[in-house]
Amino acid sequence: METLASPLLSAADAALVERYLAHVRVEKRLAARTVTLYGLDLDKLAAFAATAGVALAEVQPAHVRGWVARMHAGGRGGRGIALILSGWRGFYAWLGREGRIAANPVQDVRAPRQPRPLPKALGVDEAVQLAEHAAGGEDDPWLDARDAAVVELLYGSGLRVGELTGLDVAASDGALRAGRGWIDLDGAEVQVQGKGGKRRAVPLGRAAAAALRRWLALRGDVPAAAGADAARALFIGRRGTRLTAQSIWQRLRRRSLRAGLATPVHPHMLRHSFASHVLQSSGDLRAVQELLGHAHIGTTQVYTRLDFQHLAKAYDAAHPRAHRKKG
Repeated sequence: METLASPLLSAADAALVERYLAHVRVEKRLAARTVTLYGLDLDKLAAFAATAGVALAEVQPAHVRGWVARMHAGGRGGRGIALILSGWRGFYAWLGREGRIAANPVQDVRAPRQPRPLPKALGVDEAVQLAEHAAGGEDDPWLDARDAAVVELLYGSGLRVGELTGLDVAASDGALRAGRGWIDLDGAEVQVQGKGGKRRAVPLGRAAAAALRRWLALRGDVPAAAGADAARALFIGRRGTRLTAQSIWQRLRRRSLRAGLATPVHPHMLRHSFASHVLQSSGDLRAVQELLGHAHIGTTQVYTRLDFQHLAKAYDAAHPRAHRKKG
């Protein structure tokens, strides 16, 4: 069998690596591709150990932390480093069981944290384009009115899709017991039950209120399914049952493509758009936190990065000194 051990290893260390790879291949029955990846991870370990002048069993946590820093400085991302550390950790755990080392030097070493990806949000013009398209152009007026109200609530009030599907037509003892929300058209607000059972009131804009009134005028054209839940549900499907999150994903994707948007839109993208556009207009991060129902301000702060990205693009496009002229 062709050896998988690195030529940088001493004969003793090479034998250990071969035994370990045989262990994961035969006893743990890992796939051949996985065994190969483990071997590549141990090649990296061998190279680092050779540079430090230590045998594999002599590696200390300080060595590993230094190697993690070097990989990160070399451009390797946190996820890739975490996978490498996982391979090393498994190898040293096996060495410990074999009685070769007293402690696993990789056990408490963690990869650098990955930066949180920016949420995907629509531009203001795109959001308006989607909302206005949702007000017409559908062959079925009943579906058109329902989907228009869905879009206006997701974008106009920043609801999570689960909060939207849980809305009832009006307040009731059953809604309170079940942890559902409801629409208060007279008070121009939406009462929702968010994560952790936290209830909040969100303002209902004029466009959303108008869309809801159009929907409620047509909602009864399809009889609600048997049972109190369907009768109370704000949004129902063609079979008269409470609309599901999956159905909203599908309908919203279809709407966005019909509206001519370049990217299919999902419900949380409209929530992100709501937060980003409110922050761009007001600059009030605390208000956005309350509107979204975030328990911690740190969760909301990602929108400041999105807002800065928006400002940077506007600067690059408009400022005469943003870019040097070529030539």
